[in-house]
Amino acid sequence: MTIEFIKGADISFVDEIEQEGGAFYEHGVERDVLDILKDSGVNSARLRIWNNPTFDYCNPKKTLMMAKRIKEKGMHFLLDFHYSDYWADPGKQHMPKAWEGLSFDELVDAVEGFTASFINELKQQGTLPDMVQVGNEITNGMIWGEGKVDGEHNTPEQWEKLGQLIAAGIRGVQSATSGESKIPIMIHIDRGGDHEGSRTFYDKIASLGIEYDIIGLSYYSWWHGTLEQFTDNINDLAVRYRKPIVVVEVAYPWTMTPPDEKPLIFNTEEWVYPGYPPTVEGQKQWLLELMKRIKAIPDGLGLGLYYWEPCWIPSKQSWSVGHENNWSNLTLFDYKGNKLDSLNAFREDE
Repeated sequence: MTIEFIKGADISFVDEIEQEGGAFYEHGVERDVLDILKDSGVNSARLRIWNNPTFDYCNPKKTLMMAKRIKEKGMHFLLDFHYSDYWADPGKQHMPKAWEGLSFDELVDAVEGFTASFINELKQQGTLPDMVQVGNEITNGMIWGEGKVDGEHNTPEQWEKLGQLIAAGIRGVQSATSGESKIPIMIHIDRGGDHEGSRTFYDKIASLGIEYDIIGLSYYSWWHGTLEQFTDNINDLAVRYRKPIVVVEVAYPWTMTPPDEKPLIFNTEEWVYPGYPPTVEGQKQWLLELMKRIKAIPDGLGLGLYYWEPCWIPSKQSWSVGHENNWSNLTLFDYKGNKLDSLNAFREDE
């Protein structure tokens, strides 16, 4: 499935939210959250997959279930391999326990095999992804310590190892889909407003001969720079690498008042972006501004964005993933699951 401009949402928590009693409403009426998202202009859904988490969420079984829901709604589907049993980001890329103790060659085979096996399962149930991420925010490498490339690990030998691991993931996708339409491969880092860091990484990937299709960036303004830095980066990357760009993680607050005594991730007024107050309207204008800037990337190479976990409402006190519910002022639903008007930004941006 191809779409002109991705207006996406990462919905990886939806299964757990619903299982724990969370529900979603529009105009006071309870509805399937995927229907609310789709009717509000969201045309793509992203799911993360962990290899073998200790809890029954975001694992292969549940990801198959959620993929089926996405495809039944006729939505574009982005699959995000973390290659970990837990969160993978620039600060941690834990090797799956099942792969500990493998030789490097065995690890490469395991990455390819796991990727191909799960893509085959998706194919068998008729829910192939439309795009695949090989790794999640892999700025500092993935599957540590074998694929770690920051600090003292920033060596040619370590970058070569990382290249082999990425290539194994790509081969896994390709081998499972031979005879099918080509699935675009995304390589995702976190440096939305950091041009030097982004260029350093993607230059390394190019020097390793990695063949991929899409640049993926995370952009949270309180961590990743100003709108001007963000715009300069996405425009320069498009011109330099001639690849479509997806801003695959974004978010902004609709309130600074927490639902309970637990601290919020976005909890300081210093992080509020000038001109975009932490209100429903400010959140909506932020989303519209990001889409406008992505659409203005040279040569039409701005492919779209994904809002990260817009549905993570506080339906339980403690989450299986080890987080308290501290993202809930960054959602596109209020604390009781009612749709916010900011979600309509996707529909209004036509």
